[in-house]
Amino acid sequence: MSQDTMRVRRGFLKTAAGTGASMAAFVCVAAAAGLLALPAQAQTDYPSRPIKLIVPFPAGGTSDVMGRMIAEELTKALKQPVVVENLGGAGGVIGTEKGARAAPDGYTLIQTGVGQNAVAHGLNPKLGYDSNKDFVHITQVHSGPNVLVVHPSAPFNTFQELIAYGKANPGKLSYGYVPAASGHMAMELLKQTVGTCSGVKKENCKPLFMVGIPYRGGGPMLTDILGGQIPLMFINQDVAQPHIKAGKLRALAVTSLARNPLFPDVPTIHESGYPGFSALSWSGLSLPKGTPKPIVDKIGAAAVKAMQSPAIRARMEANGFVVPPQGSVEYTQFVARELDRWTRVIKIAGIKGE
Repeated sequence: MSQDTMRVRRGFLKTAAGTGASMAAFVCVAAAAGLLALPAQAQTDYPSRPIKLIVPFPAGGTSDVMGRMIAEELTKALKQPVVVENLGGAGGVIGTEKGARAAPDGYTLIQTGVGQNAVAHGLNPKLGYDSNKDFVHITQVHSGPNVLVVHPSAPFNTFQELIAYGKANPGKLSYGYVPAASGHMAMELLKQTVGTCSGVKKENCKPLFMVGIPYRGGGPMLTDILGGQIPLMFINQDVAQPHIKAGKLRALAVTSLARNPLFPDVPTIHESGYPGFSALSWSGLSLPKGTPKPIVDKIGAAAVKAMQSPAIRARMEANGFVVPPQGSVEYTQFVARELDRWTRVIKIAGIKGE
């Protein structure tokens, strides 16, 4: 083989090798571009399959009712089934932690709320999730107050009379509570608000001295107050209504800033000399942190539109619930305030998680 022929062949092989390398690089870049494009395409097509909504409580309660209501409305708006999964346990913590660890693809929604996303942090600083950091909060769904009720035989006709009696007779008033429930938190906040408290140290606080009687559940506690075994307690407004209407309980105050539609003649604690007092039951919709913004925006728009429906508002107000301010910014700020509020109350009261 001539020298010229050898030079030509080496040149050809070198060119071929270079072309092959370029082709390989091109294939790799194209593949990478394709992989990067998949999430964007998935966001554009969202939702293309059913969506799961984790309700971290058993079926049948207020949280479940609210979860199913919003799931029904989102199903209509998103054109895909939104299926409720009840995952109860540990006061809502188990289901909430599972939701926080779900894939951030928009196919797992979490019902967040006062117990699992505010109170729980005060009871257990080492939760498996951070309610301020591990979620994208979409919008608040419902809000409802507790009602301070007394047995009709109790010698108090007004909230002011109750507080005056409690101050004049420390330790003589008793109340029922379910540990860590919203009514328990409302009572601890009331005792601290009516008493003298400053800062977050227990030694700087002298709450109103009343004797708490713990119950394992709301049913037995309600039975005892109806029977006159305990004189007072806080109770959710939807549970209180039929008993107040029947004259079996007397309502002295509600814990929302504004009067409740079910009890227009019952004053708020806020207007009764303790400005800013608020102790609410609430829930909302959230997604795992990292969910793409286009998906968050799409779900948020559908949820806000649903909550502005006159039919939804009427349905909620019939049970004493109100539709709170809507939107991601509003709900994110609200969750942060509630977490701070209840962590402080729990620390001052010295309440420990089980």
